[in-house]
Amino acid sequence: QVQLVESGGGLVQAGGSLRLSCAASGLTFSAYALAWFRRAPGKEREFVAAAKWSGTTYIADSVKARFTMSRENAKNTVYLQMNSLKPEDTAVYYCAAGSGTYYSTGRSYTYWGQGTQVTVSS
Repeated sequence: QVQLVESGGGLVQAGGSLRLSCAASGLTFSAYALAWFRRAPGKEREFVAAAKWSGTTYIADSVKARFTMSRENAKNTVYLQMNSLKPEDTAVYYCAAGSGTYYSTGRSYTYWGQGTQVTVSS
């Protein structure tokens, strides 16, 4: 059974930082790209970042200057480091694993975590 378990969310003031983690189990980690998406209240799901097995990462333009993604293959874990957080970053952040062609589209991902809430206060 595949599981993606996110952690690290919480409440932070604007300008602060959080580090999200996603631990994967039940899948061949090297066969999948891992990604982070987010969904803010009343908005569509939005791509945030993705990382291939090689470590190559893709970061959405909207957060590129503030967020970084890394992948620790030995631990089947990916991370999303979020700095200089803004109230508009408030959302549920989801981890996803997949092998589709287009890393920024949700349809490329087969497995999804339950999400972790990030709330940024002004």
